[in-house]
Amino acid sequence: MEKTKVTDAVLVKEYINGNELALSELIRRHQHRIYSFIYSKVFDKDIAEDIFQDTFIKVINTLKRGKYNEEGKFLPWVMRIAHNLVIDHFRRNKRMPKFDNSGDFNIFSVLSDSGLNVEKQIIKDQIESDLREVIRELPEDQLEVLTMRIYKEMSFKEISERTGVSINTALGRMRYALINLRKIIEKHNLVLTN
Repeated sequence: MEKTKVTDAVLVKEYINGNELALSELIRRHQHRIYSFIYSKVFDKDIAEDIFQDTFIKVINTLKRGKYNEEGKFLPWVMRIAHNLVIDHFRRNKRMPKFDNSGDFNIFSVLSDSGLNVEKQIIKDQIESDLREVIRELPEDQLEVLTMRIYKEMSFKEISERTGVSINTALGRMRYALINLRKIIEKHNLVLTN
């Protein structure tokens, strides 16, 4: 008889109930993907290993405190923790530019160093990713108005005509979308600024 694969959700529940081996299985199952992701951002084996360990320390602490909400999304949750720790690493270390020490100082070698923008790009990517996830949680009518207004830069008059609702209804949906976005952001404890 073929052994069926135990889901992440079951392993999380087993670990919370005291089965330490369940956590070992979760780590074994996802370590390559998580470590590769971290390494692809920091390009340093030692730093990647430290961040990987810190990620699972945070996972363990969150699970032990009962603060994990199981929605069948264990891996994306761990990846978000890892990504946030990578961002913290860049913020803490304020990477200094590397100069070729040929004698004469050349400010343009600093200005053209694309490595200086890595941190900002990672933070920007994370904010955009978090925002896309948050927006998906909005009710359909609010999502539609928000998308038309923000991404398609339509006026409320145009939104009203396109959706077949009054301008006041469109304005109300936008208002509720923004209120709900704030609640969702707070619920997920997200930071959408750099």
